[in-house]
Amino acid sequence: MEGPLERIEKEHGTLSTLQKILLSTDGSVTSLLEAIEGEEVMISTLSQNVVPADAKTAEELEIRPGDQVNHRIVELRNSRTREVLIYAVSDTPLERLEPGFRSDLMRADIPIGRILKKHAIESRREISHVGVRGSDARISRIFGIALNDQVLFRKYRIIRQGKPFISIEEVFPERSFRMGSGVFVSAPARLHLGLIDLNGSLGRIDGGIGIAVQLPRTVITAEHSPDLIVSGGTPPSARRAGDTAHRVLSSLGMCGGARIHIRAVPPGHVGLGSGTSLSLAVARALCELSGMPVPVRDLAMMTGRGGTSGIGTAAFESGGLIVDGGHSYGPGGEKQEFLPSSASPGIHPAPAVTGLNFPEEWEILIVIPEPLSTVSGAQETAIFRESCPVPLHEVREICHEVIMRLLPGVMEHDLDLFGAAVNRIQEIGFKRIERERQPLHLRELESCLRNAGAACAGMSSFGPVVYAVSGSGLDRLEAAARDLLGKKQAAFIRTRADNHGAIVRHL
Repeated sequence: MEGPLERIEKEHGTLSTLQKILLSTDGSVTSLLEAIEGEEVMISTLSQNVVPADAKTAEELEIRPGDQVNHRIVELRNSRTREVLIYAVSDTPLERLEPGFRSDLMRADIPIGRILKKHAIESRREISHVGVRGSDARISRIFGIALNDQVLFRKYRIIRQGKPFISIEEVFPERSFRMGSGVFVSAPARLHLGLIDLNGSLGRIDGGIGIAVQLPRTVITAEHSPDLIVSGGTPPSARRAGDTAHRVLSSLGMCGGARIHIRAVPPGHVGLGSGTSLSLAVARALCELSGMPVPVRDLAMMTGRGGTSGIGTAAFESGGLIVDGGHSYGPGGEKQEFLPSSASPGIHPAPAVTGLNFPEEWEILIVIPEPLSTVSGAQETAIFRESCPVPLHEVREICHEVIMRLLPGVMEHDLDLFGAAVNRIQEIGFKRIERERQPLHLRELESCLRNAGAACAGMSSFGPVVYAVSGSGLDRLEAAARDLLGKKQAAFIRTRADNHGAIVRHL
């Protein structure tokens, strides 16, 4: 008789031995993960609430609808790398809990298997369902995978004294826990809040402010191949991946090729840094395949990224809020004129002078208006040459905003302070010039989002992406934006900051 694992393999492809064990074990998943990872596994609780059981939960737990259950959503993470290994949702009827067990469960930071062991509770696991489904936005954000990427899941009950004691669902990406020869790289997008100094009177130019975001993401896989083969993505992104791969293979003297598959990539030249994230993802994957540890900053220079702003490179490396210190300028300096990154090959990425965790409780709405009014290539270079140097007093004001409002706002979780700085930066320096190059309705969209309750709104890079940051939900902001845009098409992405950078895993 065909079992659930055989059915999955028949419909979706071969499972690894580790995946089969995780989907079918009747023991502690936490202990298994620690054996697999060689590291302690920690619990990160996303939410825990006592709620009335709905009809489905009541049926699973054999209780009455409306009975109180402890509803807990957690991530099981590698304690050293902080990588999310498994996402789990559990429901426990309070009426079946002894006081000591209930106290430990409500502490939220102890794996259920360890609580069972601590209280010497005799139980068994009864698996009710094992399957495959597409990831939703939340799962995609948590694991750093593309929307609708396949995830494996299982549902089971812990039975004690003949009655369901806990109902649990565990989820992990289909690409996880494979012991093959491939590499998976998932890199965050970034929002570029502004360039700091395009005046140069102090002998330095550029300098940037940016935030890495959990969604959208660049997601690729790579495996050994005698030839270089690129699949997936859009034609421009596939060409970029191929060009990057050729450059990296040549620069590092690597033999052979690779099979690179682009599983997800944000649209190019809209203000999300997709060119840098894709180039660095490809470069990092090739280095991992070859066992050559190359620093991210060196990869950026090798692939021609970061010659003006270091935000994309730092977002890939560590995430968070980044402020970079620009480049030396003038005779003997790294740069002799004002140019965008695309026209600055051979320039080291700007050093990140500040990297802070951006408050993850602050939500971010990204709006990508269509049709895309992009600025890139020769047009972008011409704007730099025509518009610089910008007035020194505006550069000084940007620095004042960054030091006295933007950075303290992030460090003290003061959204109003942070938002005031971002809103002012939209009106001065090179950001003012960038915004003037986009249609009027995008500036109206920024005002609309602020009026709807956003602490700040702005345009990322040259746009057309517009973003807003809020501490009180995004429903009103999105509704207001849709009303303003009317029949104009736009994509809306709800996200938060990414404080970790790229995820790299061997498959």
